Amino acid sequence: MTSRVIAIVEDEVMLRDNYREAMERYGFATRGYANRGEAEQAFSGALPDLVIIDIGLGDEPEGGFELCRQLRSRSRELPIIFLTARDSDLDAVSGLRLGADDYLTKDISTQHLLARILALFRRVDAVSDDHRRPRLIRHGSLEIDSEALGVNWQGRPVALTVTEFWMVHALASHPGHVRNRSQLMEAASLVVDDTTVTSHIKRIRRKFQAVDPEFEALETVHGAGYRWTR
Repeated sequence: MTSRVIAIVEDEVMLRDNYREAMERYGFATRGYANRGEAEQAFSGALPDLVIIDIGLGDEPEGGFELCRQLRSRSRELPIIFLTARDSDLDAVSGLRLGADDYLTKDISTQHLLARILALFRRVDAVSDDHRRPRLIRHGSLEIDSEALGVNWQGRPVALTVTEFWMVHALASHPGHVRNRSQLMEAASLVVDDTTVTSHIKRIRRKFQAVDPEFEALETVHGAGYRWTR
């Protein structure tokens, strides 16, 4: 079986090589790029299976954000991880708003990073491997296609990332039932903090509201979690 390809966009040579070595020891194929221009040129053809991006790239303090925006415009399903020294909540929220599936700081251990990567790949594999899920879920104005990772609201598509898709799937599969943050993380194969889950939920709401300004189906149950109401 062909190895999955992980692209690492990091301007510090030693860090980039260290990440590549760790990924390759685990059996992944890797590609390394020092700046946004190199990465964009490489990605103009086939996309890798997962991309790890630093925010600051060379002389572009936010070059990683722009690269993430471009990649997400090309593929809704591509797993994207920010791995950066910048640990502010603002940067983390910005990265998730642009469509990243995870936001990690560089003090994370290699084993923890690998665990996050494997969780993302397990979630992608679930689309084709998990035959227990019904392909189509219809509930009120919502329609979910778990094979195509597609979501429609009032007949119009809602462009969710893979993480966002499985969170909506977990909620809408049991309308009216409260799902706490741990259950949503399990559904999306994520291990993140409460703030990250909240950021994903806010982004999901904004995407539905862009389709329907009156959207109110995703409800926050304070102190308990979230539920899909209709």
